[in-house]
Amino acid sequence: MSEAAMHKRDLRQETAPLRAQILDRLSQLPWDGVRYSHSIPGLSLYRVTGPTGPFSSLSEPSLSLILKGSKRVKVGNETLLYDESCFFVTAIGLPMTGQICEASEGEPYVAATLRLDLEKLRRIITDYDIQPADMPERDLGVVVGAATPELFDALSRLISLVNAPADIPFLANHVQNEILYRLLTGEQGARLRRFALTGTNSNRVAKAVAWLKENYARPLRIEELAEVANMGVSTLHHHFRAMTAMSPLQFQKHLRLHHARELMLSQSIDAATAALRVGYESPTQFSREYRRAFGHPPIRDIRAILNSSEPNRRDSIN
Repeated sequence: MSEAAMHKRDLRQETAPLRAQILDRLSQLPWDGVRYSHSIPGLSLYRVTGPTGPFSSLSEPSLSLILKGSKRVKVGNETLLYDESCFFVTAIGLPMTGQICEASEGEPYVAATLRLDLEKLRRIITDYDIQPADMPERDLGVVVGAATPELFDALSRLISLVNAPADIPFLANHVQNEILYRLLTGEQGARLRRFALTGTNSNRVAKAVAWLKENYARPLRIEELAEVANMGVSTLHHHFRAMTAMSPLQFQKHLRLHHARELMLSQSIDAATAALRVGYESPTQFSREYRRAFGHPPIRDIRAILNSSEPNRRDSIN
């Protein structure tokens, strides 16, 4: 067994009592399908009873912790696998494909996702002068790191507030700040710090990503995007691909396809209309690229989702 595999095994064993405690608490909640509704800001809880995917989603900055099971995530040409021994952080909004590898009624996949507030990250870094060890700056915009007992302990206390709603306004913010602090002072803290702070290449690319998400239907001029990021064109290409595993043009295409799919599902419009709304001039090109991304032509894909009995087919499950 490799040293990395042994470390993951040790982490799973070390956090097993905490995860069992959280799972026991979650098993007593009144779940409504895949998700459990509650009033803790920024926290999503998932319980899936069968293998799923691959399903497409447009992520937001967030932390995901798996309490039971494993998940495969594809970002661009990069594929990542994580389980109970890992946390998964996406520091910028990225189009990605996920797949839950194993799940059943008796052994469900259970996970929690906490939305990341980058302004809170910046305040913690500034207020406590957090200076983690430096790392090379060419980073993918998603991070997989060690899920420590401290992270699961904080998550347990956050989830316990489900049964104490009067305490949520005061305590939830404190526990969430603790989780951010643990991330910033942990093994991947340097990467998160660079995403949060202005002036770094990671932060500049994050600005370009945010602009693309707001303007995905417009024709893409790379010079305009480079100006938004305050970077040279070649430098932007270099760091954009490093962070997203895609070129800006590929990223825009994924955004367009994702939004077109959402339009067809939510508004019952046809593929040609959806294609025009998200910026495609050729319905034929749209259909070809849609099939390449989702595995089926638009009509067939949408019909399969709408007719599916699986409650998670239309959800982004973290």
